[in-house]
Amino acid sequence: MCSFDHEYSSPLCFTQSSKSEFLDKARQAREERKGYKARDRAATLIQALVRRFLCRCRLQKQIRKEVDDLFQDAGTTKRNALSIFKIARKLLFIFCQDDKLRFEKLCRSILGSMDVENEPKVWYVSLALSKDLTIPWIKQIKDLLWISCQFLKKLKPDIMQDNKLVTLYLTMLVTFTDTSTWKIVRGKGEALRPALTRICENIMGHLNQKGFYSILQILLTNGLARSRPSLTKGTLTAVFTLALRPVIAAHFSDNLLRSLLIHIMSVPAVVSHIYTITPECMTTIQTHDLLRKFILFLSCEEQCVDICVCLEGSHTLCLLGNLIHLGYLNEKVLEEEANHFVTELTDMLSYCQRYVSQKKSNLTHWHPVLGWFSQTVDYGLNESMPLVTKQLQYLWGMPVIRTLFSDVLSKKLETQEPTPPPQPTTSQNNLPVKSLFKRAFQKSASVRNILKPVGGRRVDSAEVQKVCSICVLYQTALTTLTQIRLQILTGLTYLDDLLPKLWAFICELGPQGGLKLFIECLNNDTEESKQLLAMLMLFCDCSRHLITILDDIEVYEEQISFKTEELVTISSFLNTFVYKMVWDGILENAKGEKLDLFHSVHGWLMVLYERDCRRRFSPDDNWLRKDLKPSLLFQELEKGKRRAQLLLQYIPHVIPHKNRVLLFRNIVTKEKETLGLVETSSASPHVTHITIRRSRMLEDGYDQLRRLPVNSIKGVIRVKFVNDLGVDEAGIDQDGVFKEFLEEIIKKVFNPALNLFKTTSGNERLYPSPTSYIHENHLQLFEFVGKMLGKAMYERYDGDVGDLGLTLSYDEDVMGQLVCHELIPGGKTMPVTNENKISYIHLMAHFRMHTQIKEQTAAFIRGFRSIINPEWLHMFSTPEVQRLVSGDNAEIDLDDLKKHTVYYGGFHSSHRVIIWLWDILSSDFSSEERAMFLKFVTSCSRPPLLGFAYLKPPFSIRCVEVSDDQDTGDTLGSVLRGFFTIRKKEPGGRLPTSSTCFNLLKLPNYSKKSILRDKLRYAISMNTGFELS
Repeated sequence: MCSFDHEYSSPLCFTQSSKSEFLDKARQAREERKGYKARDRAATLIQALVRRFLCRCRLQKQIRKEVDDLFQDAGTTKRNALSIFKIARKLLFIFCQDDKLRFEKLCRSILGSMDVENEPKVWYVSLALSKDLTIPWIKQIKDLLWISCQFLKKLKPDIMQDNKLVTLYLTMLVTFTDTSTWKIVRGKGEALRPALTRICENIMGHLNQKGFYSILQILLTNGLARSRPSLTKGTLTAVFTLALRPVIAAHFSDNLLRSLLIHIMSVPAVVSHIYTITPECMTTIQTHDLLRKFILFLSCEEQCVDICVCLEGSHTLCLLGNLIHLGYLNEKVLEEEANHFVTELTDMLSYCQRYVSQKKSNLTHWHPVLGWFSQTVDYGLNESMPLVTKQLQYLWGMPVIRTLFSDVLSKKLETQEPTPPPQPTTSQNNLPVKSLFKRAFQKSASVRNILKPVGGRRVDSAEVQKVCSICVLYQTALTTLTQIRLQILTGLTYLDDLLPKLWAFICELGPQGGLKLFIECLNNDTEESKQLLAMLMLFCDCSRHLITILDDIEVYEEQISFKTEELVTISSFLNTFVYKMVWDGILENAKGEKLDLFHSVHGWLMVLYERDCRRRFSPDDNWLRKDLKPSLLFQELEKGKRRAQLLLQYIPHVIPHKNRVLLFRNIVTKEKETLGLVETSSASPHVTHITIRRSRMLEDGYDQLRRLPVNSIKGVIRVKFVNDLGVDEAGIDQDGVFKEFLEEIIKKVFNPALNLFKTTSGNERLYPSPTSYIHENHLQLFEFVGKMLGKAMYERYDGDVGDLGLTLSYDEDVMGQLVCHELIPGGKTMPVTNENKISYIHLMAHFRMHTQIKEQTAAFIRGFRSIINPEWLHMFSTPEVQRLVSGDNAEIDLDDLKKHTVYYGGFHSSHRVIIWLWDILSSDFSSEERAMFLKFVTSCSRPPLLGFAYLKPPFSIRCVEVSDDQDTGDTLGSVLRGFFTIRKKEPGGRLPTSSTCFNLLKLPNYSKKSILRDKLRYAISMNTGFELS
């Protein structure tokens, strides 16, 4: 069976295998034939492409040869229009970038044909009249003009060769977009003008669709956005003519006005360049009343927003500058369309303001006018920004301000006969009194009545609404154009009568005049309220700027802009307004515009307050709020009420000075208790002992105290003085010796001879020396001084603390070497001019008072603040802080001292020696000697800030019989002998002594008044501490 199966299975397997092989071979054969066919087709296609390419190359070469041959003798042979048309068609058919020279020759040939006289067949434009060629000709001229545009886009006008080509292609565009230069329409051809004009309009429409205005914008920007324009008069005239033609042809349609604004009027300072280079174009602008058309187009809010969104910030600013410049040049239009104009400028500035940032971040870019800006900045425009800024300046220049504020400035302030100014008690700035009289009287040739709130003007009147919107415009400019804010403020304050008349306008608002109306506006969120508050805000910002830059003669004698009585009225208005904002809880939740308003009003208020602190112009109680009880405020402070904290932070002057000092001392006492610096029944504070050589007081004090922790400096410090012989001085420090050490060390560090501080030219003020670095450790010394001054204030110790160049640079003599400091980069080559003199003053002040002494000041403040919390000082003005440190600078009140004196050892107020003492102090001693006497007894030469009632411990006088080293205190016998003037022996050889720790005067029972006077005078004039007996 097996063999049988085997015999019959083999043929079957063989048959199946052969079939499979056969099929595989057939399949492979088909694939090969398919591949052959594909290769044949590919070869055929490649050959066709090659043949086509070679044919095209031959054709292109042939055409280019024809063109070259045609133009080879173009200068000597006139070509008829048809031949030019045909050759142009061929060139356009094969045109690429390599043909730009041929295209240039073609354009010149076409333009040349248009200049031929009396030969219509030569004029290229004549083909437009041919029935068969009209449409092809129109298509050809469109293509030629668009290629011209494409070349204009890439050319650089500042390159001479490119400039020639710019002229060529602009001439092509100017020639074929208007029939005015076509000879074919002259004479009998005039009838053809309408039809040919429509052809021109068709051509312009085609170019507009392709992006014609974008091309002109690029060309203008390349030629004008630079410090020196590279466009000639002819070129600029041609570009502006081309820009206007479509708009005029479309009868100033919104669509084309939009294109003109976005692409042409947004070119940096284009109006300025047109005005300077081609005044004829300015005439065209005025002839077509373009400014009015722009204003009316932008009066639609949607269209204005659309323009801003398309342009973004940098170019919106350029458009703004051009519109302002046009307004400056067209006063009549500006006056008639003021409302729309103001609204549109405000909207554009507001759009830019959205992207103005207060600080640098990853999302911001620096803009020379806007500051940090969160939109993309076109840095290619930076070179032209000075011109744009100059255009913007027209907005706050006198002509525009007079036009916009005409309703305010037209108000006549009532006047009265001038009277000579009162005799000043002291001459200011060392000028003779006669000179002051002359300046003040000349300035006050017409003296007006004092402006006070009167009310009566309706706030919903058109006049008020207009003034409000103008104020909103300028306020928006101030917050948007951050880098030229000072220029804006200076421009707005240049007219002496604008601010007083604006104040007069504010005084008339509402039924009662000003204050009540504005308080009500705070609680309303209407648009009308916002505009009224913007007016107040602008008034405050400008007035603050003005008063800041005026000197005392201009404020008090000449009374520029405001009478001093008006400043009193204004300060009262501002004081009440800020108080209401704080006390009524408005400030707590204020943000955005309301918070900005608060800072503006508060800033102007504090400038007036600080000016008044320096030289009074207001009554004594002008700044106080009589309806605010200090006790209520202190209760709310204890409870942590926010309004009380804000009041103390922003307007502490509404509380009497005495109450603020008591509050300060209470705060210090509480901190001492918290830090464990006060003696208690269960613990004593840590005491730091230091030894000081009188001859090296500063060095020893600095070396021993600088390493102490802050809390140790705030704590108890005991001083042991060592005399020049190295012997310990007598006396135990119970604060008195440390007070003496503190006053002496502060005197030494503030001595200009040490060169840590310098005095101003009048030797009235101290400031950190910019050359203090001659001390190796000068910054540590400043920090040490700050700590010592803080300690003096912390412990209520009293002590005495008391040319211009012609370029934007400052030359300083540093140890015999002249060093030049540039106030801005490149400042030493920039002259000071009338335009930048205000900026120069600010730059110089910033350099002298900030940059030059920044490190020294920072070190001093760091040391001071380590002892005194800066928030504690918000309660006091600058003069008040000085009084807090130095004590009262008033004359010593002997009656007050006598009233609060305690007597020991048998002395009493009617004792003969005591009567002599008070008589000597009041009649025989000078004010300087009385100060020396006070320092001798208390270690401080000035009286306590709130009077001798607050001297702790109280001033005491004790009758003594023996020297200090034998004195064991009062006994019954010594007291009786002192009381009845019984002497053990004549004390004429002994001197009065003191114990400054206890504010105690130890006085022998002298027999004669003259002895007492001589001994006391000798004692107070010596400076030997406890060794004097």
